Amino acid sequence: MYLLDTNILLEILLQQENSNECEKFMNNNLGALAISDFTLHSIGVILLRDKKYEVFGNFISEVLEKVIIFNLPMSSYSLIAEYSKKTGLDFDDTYQCLVAKHYILSIVTMDFDFKKVEDVKVLFL
Repeated sequence: MYLLDTNILLEILLQQENSNECEKFMNNNLGALAISDFTLHSIGVILLRDKKYEVFGNFISEVLEKVIIFNLPMSSYSLIAEYSKKTGLDFDDTYQCLVAKHYILSIVTMDFDFKKVEDVKVLFL
């Protein structure tokens, strides 16, 4: 199962350069896609800040039915600072890694900061 990093979804929602590749990956892996609650909230913050209300509405109605949403269990929050220190990742990437580790997911991303990660499988698009 794949944990989609926020940038994969934003690439599609904002119709950026690699949106076709990201959409193709999602379409080829329906039934095996997940996002973190952090990704959901980040997309909401970004799209609503930019007044892209319709895009956010479409995301909620079209994308969320195709993914499972995972959250980081409260018992794992104590691991965030140490994991960030160990890997050099910022908060959002650390959160994604810990969610992936907890639920045994592979992260799908375009963020090369994840090259620092050795204990989670990462697929770069």
